[in-house]
Amino acid sequence: GLIDAGARKLYNSVASPVLLPAALVLLPLTVDIRGILRLGPKLLAMYVTASLSVMLGGVIAFLLMRAIFPEAMAGDTWAGMSALAGSWIGGGANMMAMKEIFDVDATTFGQFAVVDVAVGYAWMATLIFFAQRAAKIDARSGADTSAIDDLKERIAAYRSQHERIPTLTDLMLIVGIAFGTVGLAHAIASPASAWFGANVVWASKVSLHEPFVWVIALSTFIGLALSFTRARSLDGAGASTIGTLLLYFLIAAIGMQMDILALFDRPHLLLLGFVWIACHILLLWLMGRMLRVPFFYFAIGSQSNIGGPASAPVVASAFHPALAPVGALLGTLGYATGTMLAYLLGLLLKILAGA
Repeated sequence: GLIDAGARKLYNSVASPVLLPAALVLLPLTVDIRGILRLGPKLLAMYVTASLSVMLGGVIAFLLMRAIFPEAMAGDTWAGMSALAGSWIGGGANMMAMKEIFDVDATTFGQFAVVDVAVGYAWMATLIFFAQRAAKIDARSGADTSAIDDLKERIAAYRSQHERIPTLTDLMLIVGIAFGTVGLAHAIASPASAWFGANVVWASKVSLHEPFVWVIALSTFIGLALSFTRARSLDGAGASTIGTLLLYFLIAAIGMQMDILALFDRPHLLLLGFVWIACHILLLWLMGRMLRVPFFYFAIGSQSNIGGPASAPVVASAFHPALAPVGALLGTLGYATGTMLAYLLGLLLKILAGA
């Protein structure tokens, strides 16, 4: 009763149309594509496999659960799964982008937010446990760990080179880029969505007639494009920190609309989450066995998707403190890819659900 959740003006008028796309500008802005590519093809292959396994695992989990518990998969469950996919491929900003794109009910969104935390952090704890035994696992599998030693030195040097105390100019640039891009995205989104809606037959099937879809896509891709420019150096002054601040504001704004206790009305959703992540683990493990990668590659490939940049550095630092930025780099990459991949999965789940 402390917040008027029914009015929802704070979320609908400020958080969703302004702060969400601003966060999606700043978070991909920090992605170092060149740096990630230098980390080695096997690590990148594990990351890509992790993203695709979340998508494939979502389809498998949906079909399996619908066959066993059809009542649990009724209604807008598919839309809630698309939001969860946004979190498990990218992060919280991508999850909320999916909520808006597929118009996920606040209660359903709250239920899947609980699944996200319960399942995701249980898996994170498991990875941290096995991180202490990584040397034995690698010795048994015969993995080559020489690249990891090189990573430790290179990443530590990169971090020390770019970190600095932000100046007023830095902060003004960060805020100007973020909200200037949001304004540009809104200016383009309205005429673009109207044109597609009027001239492209299939536009409504993939939501290209909705302005908000264009705002999200434009903000993400502009942020990613800026990561190739000097603007990327603003991360050392706190660009990603401000993006995370906006993200926490979004979480609070959406949280006031949730009915968390409603999860007890649909306990099968937790089972859905565990089946889903089990598919992800199995597919990623098979790829790791094929490539004979170190356990670190498996762990960080998975956590950079499931946990995102907030928790991937925690898992990486469990292997070695100097490796924490690797988790951050791969985790922030999910902000650039999570929206599009989760969107594609959402469209597929929507077709499977007959919605």
